Amino acid sequence: MEVSEHSWVVNAIQSLDPSRRCYRMIEGVLLEKTVKEVLPAVLRNKEGLEEVISRLKKKKVIVEFEAKYKIRTRKADAEVKDESGRKEGAAQGVLVGPVGGSEA
Repeated sequence: MEVSEHSWVVNAIQSLDPSRRCYRMIEGVLLEKTVKEVLPAVLRNKEGLEEVISRLKKKKVIVEFEAKYKIRTRKADAEVKDESGRKEGAAQGVLVGPVGGSEA
């Protein structure tokens, strides 16, 4: 739905004068800009949405395929083990003695 809304906006403002005033709502705040500033941002958002949708579709197909043929990947299991090992190794530091200790 959002991709189609972005397409409508692009079609509506594409033929307008680039210096014409344009309003854009970002997180509930209405901003006054020019068509020249808004059009590239709307196109980037539209492309990003289309990319996310295609990734989700691919992921869905992969998950369905794995479920249908009862496939489990070892890569996912190995990544979990590797990450836990990295966390332990990353916590290394310098061991310091107690403050105010006596020097002999």
